[in-house]
Amino acid sequence: AKADRELQARCRMRMLRNRNGKGMRMEREIEAGEIETGEHVTGRTKEEAHRSKCPEKELTPLEKALKERKEYTRMSGILLHPTSLPSRYGIGDLGKGAEDFIDFLAASHQHLWQTLPLGPTGFGDSPYQAMSAFAGQPYIISPDLLKEDGLLDESDLWEVPQSDPRRVDYGEAIAFKMDLLRKAYEHFCRPEMEERFLPAFEAFVERERYWLPDYALFMAVKEAFGGRCWLDWDADIRDRKPEAMAAYAEKEKDEIRFFEFVQFLFDRQWNRIRLLAAQKDIWIIGDIPIFMSLDCADLWAQRNLFRLDSRGYPLEVAGVPPDYFSATGQLWGNPLYDWAVHKETGFAWWIARIRRQMELSDYVRIDHFRAFESGWAVPYGDETAEGGKWVKGPGAALFTALQKKLGRDLPIIAEDLGIITPRVEALRDRFGFPGMKVLQFGFGDMNDRAHIPHMYTTTNCVCYTGTHDNETTTGWYTHQPEEVKDRIRLYGNCDGGGVSLDFIRFAMASVARFALFPIQDVLQLGNEARMNTPGAPSGNWTFRYEQGQLEGWRRDWLARYTRVFARE
Repeated sequence: AKADRELQARCRMRMLRNRNGKGMRMEREIEAGEIETGEHVTGRTKEEAHRSKCPEKELTPLEKALKERKEYTRMSGILLHPTSLPSRYGIGDLGKGAEDFIDFLAASHQHLWQTLPLGPTGFGDSPYQAMSAFAGQPYIISPDLLKEDGLLDESDLWEVPQSDPRRVDYGEAIAFKMDLLRKAYEHFCRPEMEERFLPAFEAFVERERYWLPDYALFMAVKEAFGGRCWLDWDADIRDRKPEAMAAYAEKEKDEIRFFEFVQFLFDRQWNRIRLLAAQKDIWIIGDIPIFMSLDCADLWAQRNLFRLDSRGYPLEVAGVPPDYFSATGQLWGNPLYDWAVHKETGFAWWIARIRRQMELSDYVRIDHFRAFESGWAVPYGDETAEGGKWVKGPGAALFTALQKKLGRDLPIIAEDLGIITPRVEALRDRFGFPGMKVLQFGFGDMNDRAHIPHMYTTTNCVCYTGTHDNETTTGWYTHQPEEVKDRIRLYGNCDGGGVSLDFIRFAMASVARFALFPIQDVLQLGNEARMNTPGAPSGNWTFRYEQGQLEGWRRDWLARYTRVFARE
């Protein structure tokens, strides 16, 4: 009986959704180590041998909604990052603007919502340069929902800074939001609030113990050093000396708890959005960059997983050679992985990372998939990406390891744009990952057959009008040569006056299982609404829309063509 109780205490339920979407499966994680049961069992055999001893758990409302949600053979939807949602607080959040957007998706018969990466951003505000592979973005936490929970007073929201409803001013929005989050933490620390939230908070901290302590300590120490990169901290804490770790853990314990609390809030609000979306048969496509930012908790906590010198600086950094987006290539500056070390650990960090993303979304788009086969490595210190070289990635070994732990049907979408070789395609196809088709590429290059709809050779792909890195379709069309414009007009039997809507029709009509289009194309906006210009040092990630722009006729137009092309 004692052994059974210990086993039950060491088992916890985890909901993992298969990519085919036909429900949920329960997978129990049993902590590593031998369990005395009268026989010696290890690995998967141990899990199976003791599966019947793990107590069944009643489904949460979110788990129940995900299980009961309808899936359609063909689906379409909108690419929109939460920072772009309407909000009076200077940056989009998970409150009413997100609710209204979900309602718009449902009313227009759209079943997909794709976001950009949801991690906490640092310098430059890029979602692709997050300070954690696991944490959520604090800046999209809704103040209105905090007030509803009793974690803010009405008076806390009286003096909201003036902001442009169509642009994010990150400097002002971040300062205001962090001040509100600290006020919410003060409310949380009151006895009556702790009694209400403490059990859920402690359960969250325990559940996320594989990443949260390092992240919270990293953020607390970063605050103590005025926001500086961890490479510029004092050597003892930079190098995680045990005495320094213990000293900062004690000295900054309240700050550490604050950052844990912020992640608890994000998790609470994001799961609410997940529930609302699932109840309306909407599937969320998440996004992660393949690489990590240099200034992130994961590098500080696990330097051995990356190719760094003895001081912690990269030996090489990531980028891509000259391509469609840049004549000198793109120099991203991200440290590269030490794939040999990852393989020695059984790819444990990657398994944890993908598992976390599967908890946050239904599908996971992985940016720059081609680097799993081979990536562009640029010597650290180079000013452009032109001097790089191709370096082999982990290949099939990584995805085989993921399948063993997370299930055979991995819900991954491969961003396979740029210089793609037959080996990259073979890796993608071996695991059945859908790739991407971008209409701007197909119509802009008269010789590009891969991205033009009538040349698709598989339904296992995702058709986009454009991506966050592209111009808006309206902006792109304005400076195309007449030959390209004429091709589009002939192809769509149209005059080009509503080209972004024409492209949405083309995407919906394609054989691709998923069709996605940025919100800017739904709203027929020009390049003033572009989300990101690769290589531009500033001015990116600021786009927002106003609720009044989602007019009724756009809803009805989307619904009509969704029915025409059987995407519901």
